Amino acid sequence: MATPKSRPRDGYPGRALALILVVTVGLVALMFGTGHKTPRLGIDLAGGTSVTLTAKSDDPSAINKSNMDIAVGIIQKRVNGMGVSEAEVQTQGDSNIIVNIPDGGNTQASVEQVGETAKLYFRPVLALAPTGVQAQASPSPSATASGAASPSASASASAAAGSPSASASKAASPSASASKAGRAVSGALMADPTASGSASASGAASPSAAAGSPSAAASAPSAADMSAAMTQGTVPADLQQQFTALDCSQPAQRLNYQKSNDTAANTVACSYDAESGLWYKFALGGVAVNGSDVSKAQAAFDTQSAGGWQVLLNFDDAGSKAFAETTGKLAAQATPANQFAIVLDGKVVSHPYVQTAITGGSAQISGSFSQEEAKSLANVLSFGALPLDFVKSDVTTVSPQLGGEQLKAGLIAGLIGMVLVVVYSLVYYRGLGLVSIAGLVVSAALTYSIMSLLGAGIGFALNLPAVCGAIVAIGITADSFIVYFERIRDEVREGAPLKAAVQRAWPRARRTILVSDFVSFLCAAVLYLVSVGKVQGFAFTLGLTTLLDVVVIFLFTKPLITLLARTKFFASGHPWSGLDPKRLGARPPVRGGRRRPAAVKEA
Repeated sequence: MATPKSRPRDGYPGRALALILVVTVGLVALMFGTGHKTPRLGIDLAGGTSVTLTAKSDDPSAINKSNMDIAVGIIQKRVNGMGVSEAEVQTQGDSNIIVNIPDGGNTQASVEQVGETAKLYFRPVLALAPTGVQAQASPSPSATASGAASPSASASASAAAGSPSASASKAASPSASASKAGRAVSGALMADPTASGSASASGAASPSAAAGSPSAAASAPSAADMSAAMTQGTVPADLQQQFTALDCSQPAQRLNYQKSNDTAANTVACSYDAESGLWYKFALGGVAVNGSDVSKAQAAFDTQSAGGWQVLLNFDDAGSKAFAETTGKLAAQATPANQFAIVLDGKVVSHPYVQTAITGGSAQISGSFSQEEAKSLANVLSFGALPLDFVKSDVTTVSPQLGGEQLKAGLIAGLIGMVLVVVYSLVYYRGLGLVSIAGLVVSAALTYSIMSLLGAGIGFALNLPAVCGAIVAIGITADSFIVYFERIRDEVREGAPLKAAVQRAWPRARRTILVSDFVSFLCAAVLYLVSVGKVQGFAFTLGLTTLLDVVVIFLFTKPLITLLARTKFFASGHPWSGLDPKRLGARPPVRGGRRRPAAVKEA
């Protein structure tokens, strides 16, 4: 029976070297293959403006993760809506939000408005039309050739249950797709005028009627109705010219036309329909209900009638009165004048239609919602205005020229540090110093490729403090080499042959390196968690390079030295190897298993 081969005392260094080289080459290849060949630069290096917003509230419990995340989402949409591309909005710590705005159009306007409280209003819809496409001819309400089999779908439960005309009307006109943004409101709210929404609307109509609605539920508008309404000239005279010229498909025209200082005035607004891929423009009346009057909004699944996801609303006293009065007026109107536009920062996020006067301070918006859509609308209604007050605690603006100079200075500093380490290693350790240089090259390749990929993967941006962290990492990596080299040289001084010295030195050096790197990583982690703004870039880079130092020392440095110890140049203690016993002052060699005793001087 064959005896299994025992594992070599020095392990399998070739396997470890092969592993790290394969990983390094793979990361570099992935970097070039994806086209992300350079790290993403932060605002202080690429140029732009960085704004630090600090949350303030009379209620300390209001400053929590949920509200901060909601604020980040609102600010992100607001900045991007101003035409700023690649803006970054993220929380820092428990009460800060960092907004990085690259140089470009509307940068100053973005900085001025980034922390302002958003305006959320309910406005009656006067007219709406697709924009960026050629307007359709007004179809006859009775015509069925266009595909609108019925000019309107009844809001009754039977008609809504599965009327073919309802589904046909959806495909007949792009306006039908547009109206998907507006859901059906009932029971205390409105309904969606889409074909699919009309079915939900009818289901919502029943509880309204059961509640004792004094008026009949309004008919769900069909594609023909919507198209006709768009060409009936219902746009007020004061908005006619502005409404006609407005093209929401043009980013430059998607502005906030909602004037906060004159909420009673008519205005125009834009809305995007993801299903059709079209923009729509709206003529809107004065503010009927202020968004601040919404006391609560939540997404819920209709378990009673299996009507799908819906949004439940509650108003305060002032909002209840205004809402009841306005819905009573809208319910008696024909489409689209029976719709409510929910407007946030001048953009229509939903325009449900009203079926009956809604009293009691509560309502429900229904109509083919997905869970995500329902939650998104509920968040807009609950926190359309930022859930917290924010103050600009820091605003830093850097020009692209200054950022380029800072990057150049950082690269020069890193190059100087690298050259000094290389020179020191070669002068002091000679041939052994080549190992440290090779380790630095591998570490640099890993760090650079990972940073480049993280920039595309998670949006990591290399700022000036992060460059400083990378420079500090050169010293950390070199320090690990020195610890191991000195342990080996100590063993050689004790008279041990090189192969044995390498193995004996490793356990002690390993312990020292791990403790040192653990302390560095712990400092980086704590600094990352408690710091705000750009300091986190330093902490992140320091932590990343510290982890890579452990990988390089275990998978590259130690295996490489083990292999070199087998070569004649190093094993014989060549003067240029850095391990010459004479140069190191080694003790006399061991004979017969014991060291030669030192001579004892006679008294």
